[in-house]
Amino acid sequence: MPPDYLSQIDQYNIRNAFPKPGRCALLVIDMQRYFFSIATPILGNVLSIIETCRSKGIRIIFTRHGHRDVSKDGGMLAKWWGDQIDYGSKDWELIKALKPSNADVIIDKNRYSAFHGTGLDEILKSRKIDEIIITGVMTNCCCETTARDAFVRDYRVFFVSDATATVNDELHVASLKNLAFGFAYIVSTEQLCGYLAKGNYT
Repeated sequence: MPPDYLSQIDQYNIRNAFPKPGRCALLVIDMQRYFFSIATPILGNVLSIIETCRSKGIRIIFTRHGHRDVSKDGGMLAKWWGDQIDYGSKDWELIKALKPSNADVIIDKNRYSAFHGTGLDEILKSRKIDEIIITGVMTNCCCETTARDAFVRDYRVFFVSDATATVNDELHVASLKNLAFGFAYIVSTEQLCGYLAKGNYT
């Protein structure tokens, strides 16, 4: 049985809300071959959310992390990790099961935040989107940083507890607690998809 993350953070996850499809976008963060072992346990949930969001006309945005020239675009990230995902490499590719459609947006990034130097903010604002759902990897790095960045830009953030993942549960739960405390509504895949499927949005 998968961990019940919501029960582990209920002390902090005290605000209740769900997204409004007409104002919302789904972010699928860095579900790439490089992160395959981390992403595999949540892949089914991410695919369920993509399918549900697509059926409700919610804009879907995929991100890919990669570096064209780490000496120019690596910054502290490269110094910190001493490793990189090379732009255009096999590791850089999205996991095949995701199958983005022509209507989806794919943005490339080279920092934790999906907003940093990508034009994401402009893409969302041009479509009058002020809510985002966050899924993908890694919870405590790119997903959390994107959530925090979105919050300070005045987006309403929904963070899916069992459709995000990182290297271990300790770090995952710590991020969920931090985000619930100050930045995002934490929901499960079942809650999110169930709410969207009902179609009675308030």
